[in-house]
Amino acid sequence: MYLGDYIVIERQTGPFEFIGCCVSTGTEFIAHIDEDKKELFSDRSWIRDHPSACPFLRPSGARIICTIHETSPLQCKMYRCLAFRVSSPKGEGVGRVTGDLNMHTEDPELRLAWDDVIHRISWSKERTENMIRSLLEERGYRCT
Repeated sequence: MYLGDYIVIERQTGPFEFIGCCVSTGTEFIAHIDEDKKELFSDRSWIRDHPSACPFLRPSGARIICTIHETSPLQCKMYRCLAFRVSSPKGEGVGRVTGDLNMHTEDPELRLAWDDVIHRISWSKERTENMIRSLLEERGYRCT
């Protein structure tokens, strides 16, 4: 949430298009608000109350989401500290998958399931996260 110190909007170039800048590297990027998040992005009240937050984040229910997920800069894609949490079929928290798509767990059954899942997929970050979720859920885990 605090990438607002590192990601800034330089200028708006269209109704839902911006030139952004990664302050730490000076790298500019073109940001398009994701089609399904335009209404969410239009509400500027949350970002006014959280000036250190990335200007492209917005609340959606209990979650804070990126409204430029499709065009977010590499710095953001690499930053994600948590992709999702994994619960056992009984609802107990048994692990977490970080943004770099690594599993953190002490649960031996989840570790075995993870190893099997990882060997079944090809590495394409967006597709892989969804595939990992799906394959773990097929085994009875819940991914949130």
